[in-house]
Amino acid sequence: MIIRRLHIDEQAPLQLMLLADPSEAMIEAYGSDARTWVLEQDGVIIGVYVLKPLQDGGIELMNLAIDEQHQGKGFGQSLLKHALREASASDASYLVVGTGNSSVGQLYLYQKAGFRMDHIDQDYFTKHYAEPLVEDGIPCRDRVVLKMELKAEQ
Repeated sequence: MIIRRLHIDEQAPLQLMLLADPSEAMIEAYGSDARTWVLEQDGVIIGVYVLKPLQDGGIELMNLAIDEQHQGKGFGQSLLKHALREASASDASYLVVGTGNSSVGQLYLYQKAGFRMDHIDQDYFTKHYAEPLVEDGIPCRDRVVLKMELKAEQ
């Protein structure tokens, strides 16, 4: 297993990223300052995450996705730990991540890693996504934003 930063001339693994954010337009809107890392196993990309610096000194985890065949094996935790180290090394004061109210597995993953709920953007997904989103029978309407204060690595 190798986690590496995506080279500037490499295409981001869009199909994989769509697992975490089903809107290609939203993914394209991450911007040129967003940085992408991939998880490779036997030369095949099976995971991805994206960090974007924020103007106030924080950093946002924009996307974290694991190929469906490899989910439930700890790869998401590995990528999240790597993202935390990268965010800390960048001298960001905090790391924030938003996920859907219906994303029970993601809410578990982030809280288990030490994130705390910060706020809820009500109707975020109904306003920003053309198609209704449903996960495990739960309508995805609100964006739950979780935050972790960071300490720069010594």
